[in-house]
Amino acid sequence: MAKRLATEYVNAKLQFKVDEMSRFIALMEDGQLRLQVLVLDNGNQELLLHDVAGKEEVRLTFERRQDYYVCELSCRLVEPRLANALRKAVSAFRGNAIVNRIYSHYTMIYHYTNGTVQKIVESTDSGERVVFEHKDTLGQLERVFRSRLIEREIGLVQGAVNELLDLRNQTTDRGEIATIDQKLTELTRKLFMLEA
Repeated sequence: MAKRLATEYVNAKLQFKVDEMSRFIALMEDGQLRLQVLVLDNGNQELLLHDVAGKEEVRLTFERRQDYYVCELSCRLVEPRLANALRKAVSAFRGNAIVNRIYSHYTMIYHYTNGTVQKIVESTDSGERVVFEHKDTLGQLERVFRSRLIEREIGLVQGAVNELLDLRNQTTDRGEIATIDQKLTELTRKLFMLEA
């Protein structure tokens, strides 16, 4: 198996509620990292993560935005514990990131959205190829099902409109025509909303 040379986090973004910071810190401590927490005057926090050997560190700045902490970072890591801890954080806190796992002859590019890998691309000197791509099959089926239900409902409304128009053409009573016109107006609005 190829040895990973480095891991790059490109435009990674974590966002979580202020009261989840302790959970984030616990996750980092579980990764057997040394941790320093700095609380800044404006409510922001900085976390310095060190690998056990002290060879590498990463600084995470969490900006406080109302009830949330937001951390945006780009970094290159060589130590696997730091890289693994950040990977777990992206998954656990539903982060977004592009992660390049760099090997001697190729790079695997992971695209995370809401903490889930959406796409994996292998990049070599000869080009790129998609290794994995998440397909929301269930979501696509639900959308098709809903669109068919709407089409069916449109057909029913159009049938009701046609019946009312026929009835209006046959009626001479002004009161009944006004009632039919009111129903036609309501059905026209409904049809407009369904077709939008």
